Amino acid sequence: MTPQPIEILFDDDRTQFSPGEELAGQFLVVPGDARSLRAVELSVLWTTEGKGDEDIGVHHFERLDAQDGENDLRRLIAFRTRLPNSPLSYQGAIVKIVWCVRVRAFPLRGDDFFSEERFQLGNVPAAEQPATS
Repeated sequence: MTPQPIEILFDDDRTQFSPGEELAGQFLVVPGDARSLRAVELSVLWTTEGKGDEDIGVHHFERLDAQDGENDLRRLIAFRTRLPNSPLSYQGAIVKIVWCVRVRAFPLRGDDFFSEERFQLGNVPAAEQPATS
């Protein structure tokens, strides 16, 4: 199976943002073949990684439908949202909080596919790893 390219770009090539700041960028979905897209979804979300249950929080969500072929979704599409005050990105020894922009594409035929681009919200220092003896 050939990879389904989705390109996600942040304005000014930034990947570090402060709480309350605007996150803006564009994405482009180009299926490996000439298939038309039924819809695309854009999410700005955070997840936890590490020990225990993994959590997810969706901060921003948009769905764009092709609307009977009148809206070609294989074009550069802009997005923007004001980021919340929390949770901040965190790289702990036991748990991590990771923010990302996720774009999911739904072709007329075949399986949906997605891509993510991570970014940093806030500037919390990473936890020091315990020393191993």
